[in-house]
Amino acid sequence: MEIIKYPSKEDWSSLVKRPALDVTTLFDTVRTVLDEVRQEGDAAVKRYEEKFDKVTLANLQVSEVEIEEACELVSEELKQAIRTAKDNIEKFHASQRFTGHKVETTPGVTCWQKAVAIEKVGLYIPGGTAPLFSTVLMLAVPAHIAGCKEIVLCTPPNKEGKVHPAILFAARTAGVSKIVKAGGIQAIAAMAYGTESVPKVYKIFGPGNQYVTAAKQLVSLKDVAIDMPAGPSEVEVIADETANPDFIAADFLSQAEHGADSQAILVTAAESMVSPVADAISRQLSELSRKEITEKALEHSRIIVLKDEREVIDFTNMYAPEHLIIQTKNYAHIAEQIENAGSVFMGPYTPESAGDYASGTNHTLPTNGYAKAYSGVNLDSFIKKITFQEITAEGIRSLGGTIQVMAGNEQLDAHRNAVTIRLKTI
Repeated sequence: MEIIKYPSKEDWSSLVKRPALDVTTLFDTVRTVLDEVRQEGDAAVKRYEEKFDKVTLANLQVSEVEIEEACELVSEELKQAIRTAKDNIEKFHASQRFTGHKVETTPGVTCWQKAVAIEKVGLYIPGGTAPLFSTVLMLAVPAHIAGCKEIVLCTPPNKEGKVHPAILFAARTAGVSKIVKAGGIQAIAAMAYGTESVPKVYKIFGPGNQYVTAAKQLVSLKDVAIDMPAGPSEVEVIADETANPDFIAADFLSQAEHGADSQAILVTAAESMVSPVADAISRQLSELSRKEITEKALEHSRIIVLKDEREVIDFTNMYAPEHLIIQTKNYAHIAEQIENAGSVFMGPYTPESAGDYASGTNHTLPTNGYAKAYSGVNLDSFIKKITFQEITAEGIRSLGGTIQVMAGNEQLDAHRNAVTIRLKTI
């Protein structure tokens, strides 16, 4: 782990770089899979499941019997935890419901918006080294609240052709319509183009490896919308001399254990914190079950000491972290000045893992600096807003002249005439 003290502002641009792979280098490989799934449907998906996930599948769709059997395998303790998390996620996202108001912009001219759910959405849930049943809740719960008519979930099965029971229980609890045994590029292709077993959706959500990321980028060019650009997970911790080094180390490592390409950074103006935090990280690391993965992530993680609080805030807004934890005496004051972050965790007793699982906020967040322009997944992610307007005879009389002048100056005579012809009738 790198320790950098008092870097000049000229060096900041290199310090905010992530260990992310340029996924454009994978486009040729990804296009081949996408094209074959588009042309051959289920047959291509099954072929690539055999190649990549080492499983031969008779059917892609998870049956009702499989779901029932899986739910019996989930402990009551985990079921209750999933239900509690689902309830909190539901409460937070339900509070985001849009209420449109009619506005009379000019006498006789009324405009308004209406929120309409995206009819069909696809959720991608990675397999990999851990079953991300929490991501099922984060995506399916707001989709259900929004009123999406079809919620399709794709996730890779194990070598026995089974989906992890906790994923299936979470999917049922959250209101998923259809569960498909498919991972990687082939799953994204199936949802983007549709196959015999997988409906074509209008927007795809969810994290994945670099191949999934590349596939989402390619299909989003003309076939389907996606939630946001994605990359490896990351956290930044801001701390001062009042912070607990053990808390910082725990938050640091909880993010680093996500994957070898994850990144954690501590930014502080208190140099006295460096050694205690580094020692705590070393001590806690030795006790982790995912120690090897976490160690790889620490190779490109950093502790950065800056001159003062102003530099800490400016650096943070430049880094635009996916997760930002603020453990300082004046954490509320600092939080008010944060402009670029996916999700902010304030105070010593707010670990990032609370947001990952059960506090209610969404954990599907912009990475790799995209928090400068993107929000995390929220209820709006699953809806579109349609504008309406109604103009009376009084309204076209009062606004018509303005439209005629503007259309005439843009030399769009038909636009101008659409008003003129109406004005002649009143």
